[in-house]
Amino acid sequence: MRIKWWGHACFAITAKNGKVILTDPYPPSIGYQPITDSVDIVTVSHDHSDHNAVESLKGGPKIIKTAGRHLVEEFEITGIESLHDDVGGSKRGKNLIFTLVVDGWKIVHLGDQGITLTPGQLEAIGRADIAMIPVGGTYTVDAVQGCQIAQQLNPKVILPMHYQTDVLTFEIAPVEEFSKLFGAEQVKTVDSAELQLDTLPAEQVVYVLQYVK
Repeated sequence: MRIKWWGHACFAITAKNGKVILTDPYPPSIGYQPITDSVDIVTVSHDHSDHNAVESLKGGPKIIKTAGRHLVEEFEITGIESLHDDVGGSKRGKNLIFTLVVDGWKIVHLGDQGITLTPGQLEAIGRADIAMIPVGGTYTVDAVQGCQIAQQLNPKVILPMHYQTDVLTFEIAPVEEFSKLFGAEQVKTVDSAELQLDTLPAEQVVYVLQYVK
C-alpha cells in the first residue's frame, strides 16, 4: 500500500491492485498543488469547500459522502457520524469519520473531527491500524485532543493532517504541537509526500509526511 499526502486532509491511498482512494479533496486556492491523480473512489467528510472539491478530479471516481456501510469493488468503506465542533454541531455542523479496509488493513480518516471520540464512535470504528488525525485546532480538535484520539484508537501508524504549513492560506497550529506529545523515537519525518507500507510497524509510529510540491 502507498499513502500520499497531497496536503490538508487529502490523502491518496493506492491499494496493491492499483486502485486509488482519495480523501477530502481541496481546491488549490487553499495553497496546495492541484490534485492530479486519477482516482477511483473519493470520500468526503463534510461539505466545506476545503474538503469537498470533487469537480476537478480525474478518473470519474465514485464519491462517498454519506454515513453507513459502502461496498465499492473490493473495498469496504464505512461512514460514521460525528461533529465538526464541540457544541453539538451548532458552529460548523456535522462530520463523517470514514473507515476504509484496504489490503486487509483498516484505515481511519477523522475528517474535521471537532471532539474526542465517543464510546459509540469507538465501537463503530473497532480496530484501527492506520489513523489520519486532524491536529491543527481552531476548526478541528487541537494537538492535545488529537493525541487523546490516538490513545483511544491505539493504531500502529498515525498520520497527522489538517495543520499549518508554509503554503496553507489560513492559520491553524503547526504539526510540532502534536508531534512533541510523543517520544522522539516514535516520530518519523518522511522526506517525501509518499509512504510505502508493506507491513505495519511493531510499535506505534507517527509519520510526518511532506505535502506534494
